Amino acid sequence: YGIDIATSSNATVKSCLDGVVVFSDWSVSSGHTIIIQHVDNIVSVYMHNSVLNKEKNNLVRAGEVIAVVGNSGELSSGPHLHFELWQNGTPINPVEYIDF
Repeated sequence: YGIDIATSSNATVKSCLDGVVVFSDWSVSSGHTIIIQHVDNIVSVYMHNSVLNKEKNNLVRAGEVIAVVGNSGELSSGPHLHFELWQNGTPINPVEYIDF
């Protein structure tokens, strides 16, 4: 449902859009995870972090640091960010919106 972005440990993770944190917690499979609700019923998901900088109900701005890249959770096999975008409950391919 998303993409894995390989990067170094301790790289910062930034919110893709303004929004409200709806989940900021630990999951056995996904590790330290943040989920943000944005306008137009868009949701962004950031998994496998080492540190979470925001809590549930925090307001965030686009580009604001929300976490630190890590290798947490059983489904992680090295430092990376697993990133997902959803709109109206349907996954969106993030590659179509990211300029690498």
